[in-house]
Amino acid sequence: MRKVYVIVTGLLMAALVVQFYLAAVGAFAKPQDDKSFALHDLNGMMIIPVLALLATGAAALARAPGRLIGLTALPIGLIVLQVLIVAVGRGIGGTEDTTTTAGLVILGLHALNGLAMMGVVGAVLRRARQHAAEPGKQERARVAENVA
Repeated sequence: MRKVYVIVTGLLMAALVVQFYLAAVGAFAKPQDDKSFALHDLNGMMIIPVLALLATGAAALARAPGRLIGLTALPIGLIVLQVLIVAVGRGIGGTEDTTTTAGLVILGLHALNGLAMMGVVGAVLRRARQHAAEPGKQERARVAENVA
């Protein structure tokens, strides 16, 4: 199960990298409309949350330490924060065709929160790999004790 945990966390990191790519595709699309970000929205609202939930479940099943399970669950909260940032930013953002300075300041936090999510998942992936390697270390220690 520890390898599954590493794989799912790796897939989550890959989905986050793809998310940034899809945001750039939407930002540079001509003409730009709501459909420009359709793939970014799909990945962010479907794929990433499912992978975050699966990673959290895999962490628990892999008997990761409690803090690591909590850190693995943190992206779920950051996903909720992403949605709130967009809702608040659009809510004070002006009309359909214009945005206010305050709206832009808030909406800019969307990218920063995305970077924070990547940092968290990067740390989780590194620790998941360490956790997956632990049984091998323990087994080698037992073998060394039996040989000595």
